[in-house]
Amino acid sequence: MGGKIDCYLDIASLYSYLAFLDLRKNSELLAAHNVEVEFHPVLLGAINAGSGNRPPWTLPAKAAYGFFDANRSIARHPGLTVQFPSDLMSRAKTVLPLRCLHHIKTTLPTTTHFLPTLQHLLHLFWAPPNADLTTVDGVAQALRSVPAPGGAGTARRLLFSDDEVQAILAAAGSDAMKSALKAATQAALDKGAFGAPWLWVVDGAGKEEPFFGSDRFHFVYEFLGLPYQAVRLLPPGGGEAKL
Repeated sequence: MGGKIDCYLDIASLYSYLAFLDLRKNSELLAAHNVEVEFHPVLLGAINAGSGNRPPWTLPAKAAYGFFDANRSIARHPGLTVQFPSDLMSRAKTVLPLRCLHHIKTTLPTTTHFLPTLQHLLHLFWAPPNADLTTVDGVAQALRSVPAPGGAGTARRLLFSDDEVQAILAAAGSDAMKSALKAATQAALDKGAFGAPWLWVVDGAGKEEPFFGSDRFHFVYEFLGLPYQAVRLLPPGGGEAKL
Protein backbone atom coordinates (compact mmCIF):
# COMPACT_ATOMS: atom_id res chain seq x y z
CA MET A 1 0.00 0.00 0.00
CA GLY A 2 0.99 3.64 0.22
CA GLY A 3 1.01 6.27 -2.48
CA LYS A 4 0.06 9.88 -3.09
CA ILE A 5 -3.02 11.93 -3.92
CA ASP A 6 -2.42 15.25 -5.66
CA CYS A 7 -5.62 17.29 -5.45
CA TYR A 8 -5.91 20.23 -7.85
CA LEU A 9 -8.65 22.59 -6.66
CA ASP A 10 -10.06 26.10 -6.90
CA ILE A 11 -11.77 28.07 -4.14
CA ALA A 12 -14.61 28.85 -6.56
CA SER A 13 -15.39 25.15 -7.09
CA LEU A 14 -18.01 23.70 -4.74
CA TYR A 15 -16.90 20.14 -5.44
CA SER A 16 -13.31 21.16 -4.70
CA TYR A 17 -14.54 22.29 -1.27
CA LEU A 18 -16.32 18.98 -0.70
CA ALA A 19 -13.30 16.95 -1.83
CA PHE A 20 -11.07 19.00 0.47
CA LEU A 21 -13.35 18.30 3.43
CA ASP A 22 -13.43 14.58 2.65
CA LEU A 23 -9.66 14.31 2.34
CA ARG A 24 -9.09 16.31 5.52
CA LYS A 25 -11.64 14.22 7.43
CA ASN A 26 -9.73 11.09 6.43
CA SER A 27 -6.24 12.60 6.69
CA GLU A 28 -5.16 10.53 9.70
CA LEU A 29 -6.39 7.27 8.15
CA LEU A 30 -4.69 8.07 4.86
CA ALA A 31 -1.45 8.85 6.69
CA ALA A 32 -1.75 5.55 8.57
CA HIS A 33 -1.88 3.83 5.18
CA ASN A 34 1.22 5.80 4.09
CA VAL A 35 -0.77 7.83 1.58
CA GLU A 36 0.42 11.41 1.17
CA VAL A 37 -2.08 14.12 0.20
CA GLU A 38 -1.05 17.40 -1.38
CA PHE A 39 -3.37 20.24 -2.38
CA HIS A 40 -2.56 22.42 -5.39
CA PRO A 41 -4.50 25.69 -5.88
CA VAL A 42 -5.38 26.11 -9.56
CA LEU A 43 -7.50 28.50 -11.62
CA LEU A 44 -10.58 26.61 -12.77
CA GLY A 45 -11.39 29.16 -15.47
CA ALA A 46 -8.01 28.54 -17.09
CA ILE A 47 -8.54 24.77 -16.89
CA ASN A 48 -11.92 25.13 -18.59
CA ALA A 49 -10.38 27.31 -21.29
CA GLY A 50 -7.35 25.08 -21.75
CA SER A 51 -9.39 21.89 -22.00
CA GLY A 52 -12.28 23.31 -24.03
CA ASN A 53 -14.73 22.64 -21.20
CA ARG A 54 -17.65 24.88 -20.19
CA PRO A 55 -19.03 25.65 -16.72
CA PRO A 56 -21.99 23.32 -16.04
CA TRP A 57 -24.42 26.18 -15.46
CA THR A 58 -23.95 27.37 -19.08
CA LEU A 59 -25.88 24.31 -20.27
CA PRO A 60 -29.51 24.60 -19.06
CA ALA A 61 -30.16 20.86 -18.68
CA LYS A 62 -26.89 20.34 -16.79
CA ALA A 63 -27.58 23.36 -14.60
CA ALA A 64 -31.02 22.01 -13.67
CA TYR A 65 -29.55 18.64 -12.72
CA GLY A 66 -26.71 20.35 -10.88
CA PHE A 67 -29.17 21.79 -8.36
CA PHE A 68 -30.11 18.29 -7.21
CA ASP A 69 -26.58 16.92 -7.40
CA ALA A 70 -25.10 19.78 -5.39
CA ASN A 71 -27.65 19.39 -2.59
CA ARG A 72 -27.08 15.62 -2.44
CA SER A 73 -23.33 16.13 -2.27
CA ILE A 74 -23.57 18.80 0.42
CA ALA A 75 -25.82 16.53 2.50
CA ARG A 76 -22.95 14.02 2.77
CA HIS A 77 -21.24 16.54 5.07
CA PRO A 78 -23.48 16.94 8.16
CA GLY A 79 -23.59 20.47 9.52
CA LEU A 80 -22.15 22.05 6.37
CA THR A 81 -23.99 25.20 5.25
CA VAL A 82 -23.51 26.23 1.63
CA GLN A 83 -24.98 29.14 -0.28
CA PHE A 84 -24.24 29.79 -3.94
CA PRO A 85 -23.15 33.38 -4.59
CA SER A 86 -25.76 35.18 -6.67
CA ASP A 87 -22.96 36.51 -8.88
CA LEU A 88 -20.89 33.32 -9.04
CA MET A 89 -19.32 34.07 -12.42
CA SER A 90 -17.79 37.34 -11.21
CA ARG A 91 -16.90 35.96 -7.76
CA ALA A 92 -15.09 33.02 -9.41
CA LYS A 93 -12.17 35.26 -10.42
CA THR A 94 -10.02 33.91 -7.62
CA VAL A 95 -6.56 34.70 -8.99
CA LEU A 96 -5.47 36.84 -6.02
CA PRO A 97 -6.39 34.43 -3.18
CA LEU A 98 -4.94 31.52 -5.16
CA ARG A 99 -1.61 33.35 -5.49
CA CYS A 100 -1.73 34.13 -1.77
CA LEU A 101 -2.21 30.43 -1.07
CA HIS A 102 0.80 29.54 -3.20
CA HIS A 103 2.93 32.01 -1.26
CA ILE A 104 1.73 30.59 2.07
CA LYS A 105 2.28 27.03 0.84
CA THR A 106 5.86 27.70 -0.26
CA THR A 107 6.97 29.80 2.72
CA LEU A 108 5.02 28.58 5.78
CA PRO A 109 4.27 25.21 7.38
CA THR A 110 1.53 23.24 5.61
CA THR A 111 -0.30 21.93 8.66
CA THR A 112 -0.40 25.10 10.72
CA HIS A 113 -0.75 27.72 7.96
CA PHE A 114 -1.52 26.52 4.43
CA LEU A 115 -4.29 24.04 5.21
CA PRO A 116 -6.13 26.24 7.75
CA THR A 117 -5.99 29.17 5.32
CA LEU A 118 -7.22 27.09 2.40
CA GLN A 119 -10.11 25.73 4.45
CA HIS A 120 -11.04 29.18 5.74
CA LEU A 121 -11.08 30.72 2.25
CA LEU A 122 -13.23 27.87 0.96
CA HIS A 123 -15.60 28.38 3.87
CA LEU A 124 -15.83 32.14 3.35
CA PHE A 125 -16.50 31.73 -0.37
CA TRP A 126 -19.30 29.17 0.03
CA ALA A 127 -20.92 29.97 3.39
CA PRO A 128 -23.41 32.84 3.67
CA PRO A 129 -22.96 35.74 3.18
CA ASN A 130 -20.34 34.66 0.57
CA ALA A 131 -17.19 36.75 0.95
CA ASP A 132 -15.96 38.60 -2.11
CA LEU A 133 -12.42 37.31 -2.65
CA THR A 134 -11.84 39.12 -5.94
CA THR A 135 -10.57 42.37 -4.39
CA VAL A 136 -7.48 43.23 -2.37
CA ASP A 137 -9.62 44.49 0.51
CA GLY A 138 -11.77 41.37 0.46
CA VAL A 139 -8.79 39.03 0.51
CA ALA A 140 -7.06 41.10 3.20
CA GLN A 141 -10.15 40.89 5.40
CA ALA A 142 -10.35 37.13 4.80
CA LEU A 143 -6.70 36.56 5.70
CA ARG A 144 -7.06 38.64 8.85
CA SER A 145 -9.88 36.36 9.99
CA VAL A 146 -8.13 32.99 9.57
CA PRO A 147 -8.29 31.28 12.98
CA ALA A 148 -5.11 29.77 14.35
CA PRO A 149 -5.32 26.00 14.86
CA GLY A 150 -6.28 24.97 18.37
CA GLY A 151 -7.93 28.22 19.39
CA ALA A 152 -11.48 28.03 20.73
CA GLY A 153 -13.95 30.25 22.52
CA THR A 154 -12.33 33.12 24.37
CA ALA A 155 -8.93 31.61 23.56
CA ARG A 156 -9.51 32.00 19.82
CA ARG A 157 -6.43 33.39 18.10
CA LEU A 158 -5.92 34.67 14.59
CA LEU A 159 -3.28 33.13 12.36
CA PHE A 160 -1.87 36.26 10.69
CA SER A 161 -1.02 39.72 11.98
CA ASP A 162 -1.81 42.81 9.90
CA ASP A 163 1.83 43.05 8.85
CA GLU A 164 1.84 39.40 7.77
CA VAL A 165 -1.34 39.91 5.74
CA GLN A 166 0.24 42.85 3.92
CA ALA A 167 3.36 40.78 3.23
CA ILE A 168 1.27 37.93 1.80
CA LEU A 169 -0.65 40.30 -0.46
CA ALA A 170 2.56 41.92 -1.66
CA ALA A 171 4.08 38.52 -2.42
CA ALA A 172 0.94 37.50 -4.32
CA GLY A 173 1.70 40.22 -6.86
CA SER A 174 5.21 38.95 -7.53
CA ASP A 175 6.27 37.21 -10.73
CA ALA A 176 7.15 34.14 -8.67
CA MET A 177 3.58 33.65 -7.39
CA LYS A 178 2.06 34.47 -10.77
CA SER A 179 4.28 31.75 -12.22
CA ALA A 180 3.46 29.33 -9.39
CA LEU A 181 -0.29 29.55 -10.06
CA LYS A 182 0.23 29.21 -13.81
CA ALA A 183 2.53 26.22 -13.33
CA ALA A 184 0.09 24.41 -11.03
CA THR A 185 -2.78 25.03 -13.44
CA GLN A 186 -0.70 23.83 -16.38
CA ALA A 187 0.37 20.74 -14.43
CA ALA A 188 -3.30 19.86 -13.96
CA LEU A 189 -3.97 20.39 -17.67
CA ASP A 190 -0.95 18.25 -18.55
CA LYS A 191 -2.48 15.50 -16.42
CA GLY A 192 -5.71 15.68 -18.40
CA ALA A 193 -7.77 17.98 -16.17
CA PHE A 194 -10.99 19.44 -17.55
CA GLY A 195 -12.43 20.62 -14.22
CA ALA A 196 -11.91 20.61 -10.47
CA PRO A 197 -11.25 18.88 -8.23
CA TRP A 198 -8.81 16.87 -10.32
CA LEU A 199 -7.13 14.05 -8.43
CA TRP A 200 -3.90 12.55 -9.69
CA VAL A 201 -3.23 9.38 -7.74
CA VAL A 202 -0.05 7.29 -7.58
CA ASP A 203 -0.11 3.88 -5.89
CA GLY A 204 2.69 2.18 -3.98
CA ALA A 205 4.05 0.59 -7.15
CA GLY A 206 4.22 3.90 -9.02
CA LYS A 207 1.14 3.37 -11.19
CA GLU A 208 -0.74 6.61 -11.90
CA GLU A 209 -4.38 7.36 -12.71
CA PRO A 210 -6.66 10.43 -12.76
CA PHE A 211 -9.96 10.79 -10.88
CA PHE A 212 -12.44 13.64 -11.25
CA GLY A 213 -14.87 15.01 -8.69
CA SER A 214 -15.67 14.75 -5.00
CA ASP A 215 -17.52 11.41 -5.13
CA ARG A 216 -14.89 9.05 -6.52
CA PHE A 217 -12.99 8.20 -3.36
CA HIS A 218 -14.15 4.58 -3.36
CA PHE A 219 -12.45 4.22 -6.73
CA VAL A 220 -9.37 6.05 -5.37
CA TYR A 221 -9.17 3.74 -2.37
CA GLU A 222 -9.59 0.67 -4.55
CA PHE A 223 -6.83 1.87 -6.86
CA LEU A 224 -4.54 2.43 -3.86
CA GLY A 225 -5.38 -0.98 -2.43
CA LEU A 226 -6.87 0.49 0.75
CA PRO A 227 -9.57 -1.22 2.80
CA TYR A 228 -12.87 0.62 2.53
CA GLN A 229 -16.58 0.01 2.91
CA ALA A 230 -18.51 0.13 -0.34
CA VAL A 231 -22.11 1.23 -0.75
CA ARG A 232 -24.40 -1.79 -0.62
CA LEU A 233 -28.13 -2.38 -0.68
CA LEU A 234 -29.62 -3.83 2.52
CA PRO A 235 -32.65 -6.11 2.82
CA PRO A 236 -35.92 -4.71 4.21
CA GLY A 237 -35.79 -4.38 7.96
CA GLY A 238 -32.09 -5.12 8.01
CA GLY A 239 -31.63 -2.73 10.89
CA GLU A 240 -28.20 -1.54 9.73
CA ALA A 241 -27.43 2.11 9.38
CA LYS A 242 -27.00 3.69 5.96
CA LEU A 243 -23.41 4.30 4.89
